[in-house]
Amino acid sequence: MIGRVRPAAVLLACAVAALMTACSKDEDVYVERPVEEIYNQAMDKLLAGDAAVAAKDFDEVERQHPYSVWARKSQLMAAYSQYQINNYDEAILTARRFLHLHPGNRDAPYAYYLIAISYYEQIADIGRDQKITAQALAALREVVGRYPNSEYARDAGLKIDLANDHLAGKEMEIGRYYLERAQYGAAINRFRHVIKFYQTTTHVPEALHRLTEAYLSLGIQDEAKNAAAMLGFNYPGSEWYMDSYALLTGDDQRTGQVERPWYGRMWDSVF
Repeated sequence: MIGRVRPAAVLLACAVAALMTACSKDEDVYVERPVEEIYNQAMDKLLAGDAAVAAKDFDEVERQHPYSVWARKSQLMAAYSQYQINNYDEAILTARRFLHLHPGNRDAPYAYYLIAISYYEQIADIGRDQKITAQALAALREVVGRYPNSEYARDAGLKIDLANDHLAGKEMEIGRYYLERAQYGAAINRFRHVIKFYQTTTHVPEALHRLTEAYLSLGIQDEAKNAAAMLGFNYPGSEWYMDSYALLTGDDQRTGQVERPWYGRMWDSVF
């Protein structure tokens, strides 16, 4: 005589079956394939603009064929694919892993460059924390330092200049904040920092003018004249020099030729 199946047992069996079915749908089914097939599929996806799927396929190459030449190529291509979809953290992590496993590989310069531009493209506006800018600078300098003659060094050098300009802009923003609130000592420190450490940036003329302004506000005439002299010597036709000249003399000569009353490059005297 066949025994009667209890309802509770039926419910349990159904629940287990449903759970197994759900899991089988969620998990990728492992199907071993030739390495060239997976790699070529990944490249096709990348070229078609589907970098997210390409990244997964490149990872699959390494998963199925970890010791093949294609695995090394796929690591770097996976990092590039992640970069393409702005998944910068994953791109940096994957590129660093490539360098750790294959430090002498001929594609190492590109891996370093990929790390650098992944940081660089995350640089925020000057109103926010600039930690990522400092990380970008360090990575860009590593590219130039390690591979000065590579095709990536020139672009890295240009990006270093832009990143420095960005950091100088942050210092200027803070300096202006202090200056507007009559905290002249704090403002002077910020402007001097720009002049000393970011001499090639676009912010130096304004920094010199703001120094002139701050020193005058403190009644320190000699230091104000030194800052204005440096500004006049290095940027004689700039609006900032004309502003400083007007502050010191009370004579705004914007409509005519501004006479430079101070001479000499007195860079060290500002510090």
